[in-house]
Amino acid sequence: MKKLLFQFDTDAHPSVFDTVVGYDGGADHVIGHGNLTPENVGGLVDGAIFTRAPKDKKNTAIFIGGSNMAAGQQLLAAVQAHFFPGFQVSVMLDSNGSNTTAAAAVAKLRSSGALSGKKAVVLAGTGPVGQRAAAMLALEGADVSITSRHLSNAEQACIAMRQRFNVNLTPLAAADYEARAVVVSDANIVLCTGAAGVELLKPEHWQDCPRLEMLADANATPPLGIGGTDVLDKGELRHGKIVWGAIGFGALKLALHRACIAQLFEDSKQVLDAEFIFELAKQMA
Repeated sequence: MKKLLFQFDTDAHPSVFDTVVGYDGGADHVIGHGNLTPENVGGLVDGAIFTRAPKDKKNTAIFIGGSNMAAGQQLLAAVQAHFFPGFQVSVMLDSNGSNTTAAAAVAKLRSSGALSGKKAVVLAGTGPVGQRAAAMLALEGADVSITSRHLSNAEQACIAMRQRFNVNLTPLAAADYEARAVVVSDANIVLCTGAAGVELLKPEHWQDCPRLEMLADANATPPLGIGGTDVLDKGELRHGKIVWGAIGFGALKLALHRACIAQLFEDSKQVLDAEFIFELAKQMA
């Protein structure tokens, strides 16, 4: 029986990246649907859950993507609301690649040193990857701050993660190089999750920070988010700090994404959200 992965995207056009990884993860067919909302997804869910016998439902799965994590969470809840005993399929949420990217970055940092009790800063952390990574760092026992150019945005991100993960994060405003240099000056861990091609730290802002132990940068587009690092860094030691570049931990991100797709077809009752994905990332790291 064919393994069918239905790609439910909140954007107009389903992600090509997610489609490719769906096939690489073991799906025989990936069927994409765009512009999905809680209001219009019901018929598609019904089609997925009513067409195969209970023993065969594991061969049908749903992947929820798109650029908006909040919209993805709402869509996941709407999909699950249509399930009932004997009529459900496994589903994965990874809007904007946020769960898999965040999990891979934090898992690699965790493999490089202790996180518990450390002071961590997620620079430009109000996007999907930054928010989820901040929550994962906090779940590992770190004291985590999220920065944004505007304090109100950082505050909203911290509130969202407290509601979703029951973690306490600190919002900080850091609109320029000087402010970000101050923020990281007493940090042990820095994770950069800013927009592609935007440098947030220059080399002199972090190279001589005595307390800084680890850095990771999710930006693979020059200029990198953290100047003086390399996109290929895989736990490289630079100026006494362990550094992970976007491609350096990106191999784990892709392997993790593929592993999660394969996992969907193990049975029909799984929900792969941040917690499951992060636990799997820690095992794979």
